Amino acid sequence: MCKIETKVLSVASAKAPFEKTTMERRELRPHDVLIEIQYSGICHSDIHSAHGEWGGGMFPMVPGHEIAGVVAAVGAEVTKFAVGDRVGVGCFVDSCGECEYCLSGEEQYCTKGVVSTYNSLDYDGNPTYGGYSQKIVVTEGFVVRIPDGLPMDAASPLLCAGITTFSPLKHWKAGPGKKVAIVGMGGLGHLAIQFAHALGAEVTVLSRSLDKQAEALSFGADQYFATSDKETFKSLAGRFDLILNTVSANLPVDAYLSLLRVDGTLVNVGAPSERDQYHVFSLIMGRRSIAGSLVGGIRETQEMLDFAAEHGIVPQIEVISADQVDEAYERVLKSDVRYRFVIDISTL
Repeated sequence: MCKIETKVLSVASAKAPFEKTTMERRELRPHDVLIEIQYSGICHSDIHSAHGEWGGGMFPMVPGHEIAGVVAAVGAEVTKFAVGDRVGVGCFVDSCGECEYCLSGEEQYCTKGVVSTYNSLDYDGNPTYGGYSQKIVVTEGFVVRIPDGLPMDAASPLLCAGITTFSPLKHWKAGPGKKVAIVGMGGLGHLAIQFAHALGAEVTVLSRSLDKQAEALSFGADQYFATSDKETFKSLAGRFDLILNTVSANLPVDAYLSLLRVDGTLVNVGAPSERDQYHVFSLIMGRRSIAGSLVGGIRETQEMLDFAAEHGIVPQIEVISADQVDEAYERVLKSDVRYRFVIDISTL
């Protein structure tokens, strides 16, 4: 079978404008799935990568790891999917399948090194290209099924933003009797609120101002506080079992640690480009922990999608055309979106 040609949006170098170009996907291997992409979400990490802010950028680059589409063809030995299935692809497209983390369903921590959906090298040494594209070829083990109850456009951000927030909430046992604070009311935060609420936790939102209070409460938050008010940190001291930090900016870490109960944990899923700083006594005096979490494995991603469909959890999105991606990047950096951009790939 010949290689598969597809239209893509790519950047030739760091911070270059997007261009409509074409490229070739690999021919279908026995366990591969060819997906006709319908929607691709814009993640803040796409911007970091396309702007060369995290280092190691491989150009030309086709970003995008929030992919929703329909199966167009399958390899000869594919058993999980058939033509016409509604499917998604998230942040990675392969792993070794043999290490302890792959075997436990946590492929994102593969000791050989997980193959990211874009800006990565597959095990054959070929660069990967992401979802700002009409077509993608992915081995079936890294494809998930989108439940009928989820709209395709709104499902795409769940493949990164959804699992990024769902996984740590599950891991640190957010649920009935637990007090959870969500830092930030953006693309990650508004989903974290919905998941934490559906899991049964008491949910508090911590954001810079009160501007989004009504929206946070509509997503399921029980309380909302402005972090620009110094009284917030006094009144909430020692309250939370878990704080999920969703912002990509550096925070006064010690101030947030003071909000944790004994044995509480501050979990970071936002990734600022600069280093954080804190005093170790902020941990010692309350046996507190600082942690991080990286998306989730394939099984947990499927669990998240099924949970979202069951509980009516969807991101609030703005659908844009392929011609609007550069503008969308600028708007994300200005926090001018409620709350995730999704590219309509039919416009490519």
